[in-house]
Amino acid sequence: MALNFSEVGVIGSGQMGGGIAQVLAAYGAKVKLYDIAEAQLAKARAGIEKSLQKLSEKGRLGSAPSEVMARISFISKLEDFADSDLVVEAATENFEVKKELFKKLDQIIKPAAMIGSNTSSISITKLAAVTKRADKFIGIHFMNPVPLMKLVEVISGTLTSPDTLSRIQVLVQGIEKTIIHSKDFPGFIVNRILMPMINEAIYAVYEGVGSKEDIDNGMKLGTNHPMGPLELADFIGLDTCLAIMNVLHEGLGDSKYRACPLLKNYVAAGLLGRKSGRGFYEYPAA
Repeated sequence: MALNFSEVGVIGSGQMGGGIAQVLAAYGAKVKLYDIAEAQLAKARAGIEKSLQKLSEKGRLGSAPSEVMARISFISKLEDFADSDLVVEAATENFEVKKELFKKLDQIIKPAAMIGSNTSSISITKLAAVTKRADKFIGIHFMNPVPLMKLVEVISGTLTSPDTLSRIQVLVQGIEKTIIHSKDFPGFIVNRILMPMINEAIYAVYEGVGSKEDIDNGMKLGTNHPMGPLELADFIGLDTCLAIMNVLHEGLGDSKYRACPLLKNYVAAGLLGRKSGRGFYEYPAA
């Protein structure tokens, strides 16, 4: 299937970046997946291969896994994005980190190339302002895990052009995802609603309202959520949850978005959830 961008770059080869690269390649795009750490790139390659194999075995992949992998290049130099038509950033949820990446990237890619950020909460207008192509900058917020989740939030910044929005909509539709449009407010739609719920669940643990198991089971069995909020927080990463709550609190100025002290303590202790092996639950190494 031909997409409307022939070569797409992806910055960050973690769970989100790897998933974005996999989906784009599965739908026919040539993809360059960047990470500064070679070890992380090797981990991403193995993770994508495993995911593709599972999808293939379930009959949910249109091409052979080897054909999809052949469309992905694993790179460790930003300069390799020089020929990309679109670069999607999926780096850590930290404005300073993203700012430095975008300033460098803006000097490397073609004048006509577009930039998309997978940020889950940071202002697209603010991110776009560090580049000289704010009209070609847009928010493309995929859900985790990208190969399985059907939703993409699309967020235009103040200066995002109608052409940029239109082309990104065509791309997202081309990979068979459903689009929702959010105004450029902190947290956008999904995390504006989701993160305070997760934060409140953490407060319920902190204040001894119930055990983590009872809180999660209450939401799974009582409100039909596929994962409890604490289990979901571990899956997302507690550091990411804290970063989003801080953006909401700072950007909206309301005390109801204040991060729970227990969440802050867990992050300070390095208990980040699945990726660190322990958060609200423990995750023994396979």
